[in-house]
Amino acid sequence: MQPPTTEPEPNLALDLESAYEACRTITRREAKNFYYAFLTLPAAKRRAIYAAYAFCRHCDDSVDEETSHDAKLKALAELQTDLDSSYSGGATGPVYVALADVARNYDIPKDYFKEVILGVESDLVKDRFQNFEELKIYCYRVASVVGLICLQIFGYEDDDAKEYAVDLGLAMQLTNIIRDVREDFDMGRVYLPQDEMARFGYSEEDLRMGVRNEAFQDLMRFQSQRAREYFDRGFKLLPYLSRRSRACPAVLGALYSKVLDRIEASDYDVLESRVSLSKAEKIGITAKTWLGSMLPLPSPLR
Repeated sequence: MQPPTTEPEPNLALDLESAYEACRTITRREAKNFYYAFLTLPAAKRRAIYAAYAFCRHCDDSVDEETSHDAKLKALAELQTDLDSSYSGGATGPVYVALADVARNYDIPKDYFKEVILGVESDLVKDRFQNFEELKIYCYRVASVVGLICLQIFGYEDDDAKEYAVDLGLAMQLTNIIRDVREDFDMGRVYLPQDEMARFGYSEEDLRMGVRNEAFQDLMRFQSQRAREYFDRGFKLLPYLSRRSRACPAVLGALYSKVLDRIEASDYDVLESRVSLSKAEKIGITAKTWLGSMLPLPSPLR
């Protein structure tokens, strides 16, 4: 007679591995430019980045669904509740299970993730920005704070690294705004500062009509020059990171900078087509930048 069997204890390690695998799947499916950069990281940091990205993607998806405005706000409130639960030991769902583990292992402040939620909420309550100072707050929440989350995972020894991580995030988000100006307008959003549009003599009616005149090119050139200044400062982050960690932000910066190169070379022809990089170009830039990041860099100035 066989002895009675007992139910095995839940395999918590397996559950955690499954949670991380779900985050990797989300990242591979949705991340596009980011996924290639993440491949340069050591395995443990890479899966941590996958979890952080999956949370950000989850935030975006919660308001991109074709639901009512109130339903979207409710979804964001639920996100905040789930985030709180993750930090208090009650995480449920693969994204939050992985996120809780990452937050604990890399000492990521909950406020960083709360800022991501606020950034997503901004797209529900604000679709125009009077000046760059307003836009900068938005860009910080949707991009720079993600850089700060990644910085916790990369590891750093000097708080100056945070400033440069913020700048690199701003540069990348400003590039997105330049590239997606028509797509955003079709969704009812104008991220170009209103006072700068007025200064250069380009109206929303011009944008609606797809007018690419001298005023538009001057306006977009001004936006591009600002993005370049933030790239210059953002790349100062790299010497603050280990060789294995610095490849990731180096690749991200290189990919987005290349997109900006292409936009500039087209004389800002972004109203009728979306500027992008091919898969082969992304792989080539990733390989070249990864190899370059392995070379010794001068120590950052203190």
